[in-house]
Amino acid sequence: MPISEFCEVDLGDARIRYRDRGEGPPVVFVHGLLTNGLLWRNVAPSVAEAGFRCLTPDWPLGSHEIPVPDADLSPPGVAALIARFLEVLDLTDVTVVANDTGGALTQLLMITSPERVGRVVLTPSDSFERFLPPMFSPLSPLARIPGGTWPMIQALRWRWLLKTTDFLWLAKHPVPGHILDAYLLPSRRDRAIREDLARFLAGIDNRYTLTAAERLPAFEKPVLLAWAPEDRHFPLWLGEKLAKVLPNAELKTIEDSYAFVPEDQPERLSAVMVEFLRAHATT
Repeated sequence: MPISEFCEVDLGDARIRYRDRGEGPPVVFVHGLLTNGLLWRNVAPSVAEAGFRCLTPDWPLGSHEIPVPDADLSPPGVAALIARFLEVLDLTDVTVVANDTGGALTQLLMITSPERVGRVVLTPSDSFERFLPPMFSPLSPLARIPGGTWPMIQALRWRWLLKTTDFLWLAKHPVPGHILDAYLLPSRRDRAIREDLARFLAGIDNRYTLTAAERLPAFEKPVLLAWAPEDRHFPLWLGEKLAKVLPNAELKTIEDSYAFVPEDQPERLSAVMVEFLRAHATT
C-alpha cells in the first residue's frame, strides 16, 4: 500500500488517525503519554523499506487531535482500543512495537487480546511497579483533581526546562522544535484533548502492570526487548526482569539513548527490529 499521510478508522467509541506506509506483514506502533505517531517517524520508513507494512496511530494519550469523549481511556480501555484497531483493519500476525506508556498498554494487550499478535517489540516501557516512573507518578493523583492537568500543560510551555533536562530525561539528544510542538500543543490548545488526557492519567495504577506481569508467562510468542542502559526512568533491570518473565524473549541493549529510543537511536532500533522480524517471520 502506498504511503498515506493520514488515514482514519472508526472504532465505535473512538476515531483514530494513523499513518500507513509500506507493504507486507503488518507492524503496529504504540507510543506513550504526550507523544503521537511522529515518535516513529525515523523508524517506520526503514522498517517499511525492509518489506513490512507500518501503521503508526495517534493513540488518545494527550497528543492526538481527534477527541474521544466517549471512549474508555483507562489503561485496559486503551488496550482494548488497540485490539479493536487490529480487528477493524483485519490485521493478523501483527508485530506490535511499543515505547514508554505504550509498553504498559501493550503488555495488557498481550494478556487480554493476544489472538492477532504474532510478536512484540518493547523498548523502555512502564512495567511491574513502575507505572508511572517516580518522576511522573504525581501526575495521576493530580489528574483526579478538577483542572489538575492544566498546571502540567502550562509547565510544558517552558522550552528551557525541556532543553535543560533533555526533554525531562526522556530523550538524550535534542528533539526538533516542531516535533515537540506536535507532542505538546494539542492538549494546550484543545480542552477536549486535555479532558481525554486527564481521564487517562487518572486511571493509571501499577496494579495493571503488576497483574500483567503475573500473566505474561503465558505469552509464548517472540518478544524483543530493546532497552537503553542509560535510561533513568526505566532502568535496564526492568528489561532484564521482563526477559525472565517472558518465555520467548531476547534482550538487546541500545546505547547512547534514554527512554525515547525511537528519538535517540532510530537507525539502531530499526536494524535490531528488522533482524528480529526476519528471524521470527511466519513461514
